[in-house]
Amino acid sequence: MPAWNGAWSEAEATAYLEDATVPIRLACRTPDGGLWMLSLWFRYRDGAFHCATGADADVVEYLEADSGVAFEVSDNDPPYRGVRGAGTATVDPDEGKALLEDLLERYLGGTDNALADRLLVDEREEVHVRIDPTRLYTWDFGERMADAV
Repeated sequence: MPAWNGAWSEAEATAYLEDATVPIRLACRTPDGGLWMLSLWFRYRDGAFHCATGADADVVEYLEADSGVAFEVSDNDPPYRGVRGAGTATVDPDEGKALLEDLLERYLGGTDNALADRLLVDEREEVHVRIDPTRLYTWDFGERMADAV
């Protein structure tokens, strides 16, 4: 696990990531060398980010071609704060859609909704994208934005 740099301690950063329910913004390279960015729901556990997406999503092909990624988890409203970094992504099947169900619970409060009905159909194949950070940086603009909010 890399060292945490920036405004927060590892414990503070971990608490933030465990509580944050904004998507992780993930940047990667396409097979032709272009850049690609997307947002995914995540859970932070054991020093890694765990995301789910459809097995047929373009990003799956991209990550299999080049596993290097950059990422950011940050507040959408001032005062801005968050975690950014770089790392390596691996893609594996989400057996039984267990991670997807966990993320539906985390972000939507459960699976009793139309989105869950569409995502959890048997015919849809889901994958687990694990991001293992190699660089981590935290920032918190609370002080500098104190009079702006």
